[in-house]
Amino acid sequence: MSLDNAAMTIYGDSISGNCLKVKFVADRRGIPYNWIETSVLKAETRTPEFLALNPAGQVPLATFADGGVLAQSNAIMLHLAHGTDLIPHDAYERALMFQWLFWEQYSHEPALAVLRFQKLYLGKSDSEIDPNLRPRCLRVLTLMDEHLAGKSHFVAGRLTLADIALVAYTRFAHDAGLDLADYPNVQAWVRRVEDELKIEHAN
Repeated sequence: MSLDNAAMTIYGDSISGNCLKVKFVADRRGIPYNWIETSVLKAETRTPEFLALNPAGQVPLATFADGGVLAQSNAIMLHLAHGTDLIPHDAYERALMFQWLFWEQYSHEPALAVLRFQKLYLGKSDSEIDPNLRPRCLRVLTLMDEHLAGKSHFVAGRLTLADIALVAYTRFAHDAGLDLADYPNVQAWVRRVEDELKIEHAN
């Protein structure tokens, strides 16, 4: 699938960290794309037209001029970053990057993203939210803070897809009622990665 000549279209919801991950990589690489805003809250991922592209009914989704269609944020990031220094060349460091990508989707996103969505976009009170969700978020942030002690980035001492994947929702932790000031290593890392990606500080 070629990435040249503005061949890519990204269907994404701007409130979604998963969608922003793809945008961050494309912008970092200078890859041209057309962005089609696709609202989850308005059920725009459930229309017959969208489901024909992605039966899972999820964004982000990338389509290419040659007919290729690719779903899942981390899969799209990996495709866009192929052959660049966002993916470590060393086999072990690359495996560490994958370790964090898998953890992000299995443990990090289901905690931080879900709590943020329920509080900010669904307007649920604390009494309406699973009481186990906030403690899960705190464990995630504690693990990250401990890992980042004495480190500038998650893997290889420089920006990789691990950082981009993890920063997408972490930078919005305040929307979930979480204070990154309690996790100084994470807070400093978020600012560092935002600066490297040339995006505005979220808070």
